[in-house]
Amino acid sequence: MRRAAIVAPVRTAVGTFGGTLRSVPVEDLVAVVVREVIDRSGVDPERLEEVIFAQSYPNGETPCVGRWAALHAELPEHVPGFQLDRRCGGGLQAVATAAMMVQTGSADAVIAGGVESMSNVEHYTTDVRWGKRSGGTNLHDRLDRGRLRSQPEWRHGAISGMIETAENLAVRYGITRDESDAFAARSHQRAAAAWADGRLAEEVVPVNVRQRHGGVLTFDRDEGIRPDSTEVTLSRLRSIQPDGVVTAGNASQQNDAAAACLVVAEEALDDLNLEPLAYLRGWAAAGCDPAHMGIGPVPATAKVFARTGLGFDDLDLVEVNEAFATQVLSVLSEWGWHDHDRLNVNGSGISLGHPVAATGVRMMTTLLFELRRRGGRYGLETMCIGGGQGMAAIFEMA
Repeated sequence: MRRAAIVAPVRTAVGTFGGTLRSVPVEDLVAVVVREVIDRSGVDPERLEEVIFAQSYPNGETPCVGRWAALHAELPEHVPGFQLDRRCGGGLQAVATAAMMVQTGSADAVIAGGVESMSNVEHYTTDVRWGKRSGGTNLHDRLDRGRLRSQPEWRHGAISGMIETAENLAVRYGITRDESDAFAARSHQRAAAAWADGRLAEEVVPVNVRQRHGGVLTFDRDEGIRPDSTEVTLSRLRSIQPDGVVTAGNASQQNDAAAACLVVAEEALDDLNLEPLAYLRGWAAAGCDPAHMGIGPVPATAKVFARTGLGFDDLDLVEVNEAFATQVLSVLSEWGWHDHDRLNVNGSGISLGHPVAATGVRMMTTLLFELRRRGGRYGLETMCIGGGQGMAAIFEMA
């Protein structure tokens, strides 16, 4: 089977909820990263065979965002595109799906990515199409509703949302508030240090944002990082659930961003005159109890280790998406692995942000650039996924 090479991964900076990128629609975000992938790689757009984008909160204004990305970025009309959704794992799934296409000979060069504009997720109703005889109409917030409706209630009972699943893990693994706040503070401090040292700038493509009163602002820096976060400052925040562990300070943010890369068959690299950054060594997805969705990386990692023959001793860096501090700490506990010198060294969802479907490609991009800086060989990326799933992927540097 052919190897799948990762070429020219890029990302936008991550915007806060209702922040700088609020006025930028998803089609503009995807076009920015697609164009940048083409510019950085030098690939001939005529040779592209597919565009795959993940989006967890799609809307009727930009249906089939993969096709939108191809057209809006001015790729040739013959380049098709499609959209997929595996919630938080969507971006990583886009890369894996592109890899399967090139591994099996269905394509030689595919653009894969993820996008999310959580600031623009709409409210919707399900009861007006055929009219209402009387009574009011409910408008659902798709963000909240998507978390509430993450699984069939008849099978697993009602789950109020992702916060409940994080609190379930805190109880199950004995994760304390102090431990969670300490982890979150370290995430912010690492992200701030990474920007201060210039480690993240290379992976980011600027987004030009038109201002309300004229002019253009260049957005090129993650805006959710709080460098002054400490265990003490975070300890002052009220828990979201009574007597709970999760707070706004030790949970991931809601964000806007896009990320993309080129996935190419190894045999086609020379013909396309492309330079690989890494190869996808293996990936896996696994299901788990939706009420403990945050533990999903554990069975997924076990599967990818079994498939590749690799283990923690082989890894130079590990990225675990920080949906919640309790979730990451629970995964580490189940793994029996606590090497924070190799874990999320530049921060993650708590500090850099979690633009759901874009996160997997954002994490991969940050991971690969850091591996190259360190001269490392293998990196593991894992995602917990609403509805009770996990994903894991191992990348090998070229």
